[in-house]
Amino acid sequence: MTQINRPFRAPRRRFGHRISRSVTAVAALLIALTACGADGASGPNPGASAGRQAKPAAVWRTDPGSIAALGDSITVGFDACTVLADCPEVSWATGTDPKVNSLARRLLDRPATHSWNFARTGALMSDLPGQVSAAAARKPELVTVLIGANDACRRTVGAMTPAAAFRTDFARSLKELRRALPRTQVYVAAVPDLLRLWSEGRKNPLGKEVWKLGVCGSMLSDPDDLTKAAQDRRTAVRERVMAYNTALAEVCGKDPLCRFDGSVFDYRFTGRQLSTWDWFHPGTGGQQQLAELAFRTITRKGS
Repeated sequence: MTQINRPFRAPRRRFGHRISRSVTAVAALLIALTACGADGASGPNPGASAGRQAKPAAVWRTDPGSIAALGDSITVGFDACTVLADCPEVSWATGTDPKVNSLARRLLDRPATHSWNFARTGALMSDLPGQVSAAAARKPELVTVLIGANDACRRTVGAMTPAAAFRTDFARSLKELRRALPRTQVYVAAVPDLLRLWSEGRKNPLGKEVWKLGVCGSMLSDPDDLTKAAQDRRTAVRERVMAYNTALAEVCGKDPLCRFDGSVFDYRFTGRQLSTWDWFHPGTGGQQQLAELAFRTITRKGS
């Protein structure tokens, strides 16, 4: 572009022009001050926040419309119907057997089409993230979690999952679930008291023979050994289970849409509620009781 040189002319100084500039400067200052107050950075501005609406607090619903069950052999009814086999129809969470009256049957209008079971026999807490991913695809309104017995039921006490690793895996699972399903409710059952199951199951001679196949060696090996070493071993397993439950309760407690149910650990299962195949896993009666405990917690009013 060609530049045109013009002779310099001094600007005329007018009183009115100076007033105009002053007014403009004051107006700019007022606008700047107002803008600072609007975001709360430079002082209170009640009028600016009056129009904002706070997010409603999460409210627990006692009537979810769909359920996805996560966990281990307990939730798929292992050894409840036949030896060394899953029996999902008697699952406490999603089973169809009216004798159990599962959580799905109690809560859902259409349990057959609005409940899914992603639990797997032998699953550890480290497997839970994968189950969460599978469940997220269904977008359930309620997710149930009962897992951790296998982390304590290892061949030896030394092979049990460390409590810190257990906590980390559960926290990661819950975080991933919440990222995928921000409004989904989560019911977390405590790991059952394995010492109680040993004390009941050992009363049956056949059960002790089945245990020799390698069922929960850390707790059930040498079931009639009452020496101090054996008792210390079983106590160590129980304490690890208690540490797992502490982790479940604390992590779940930080999520307003998560409820932890410690009654599953406290419940005193009897021999009649155990599997007649291994006298360790819940039988039909035990599954029915787990459904009852879960139903009470999920339908409890209030936070």
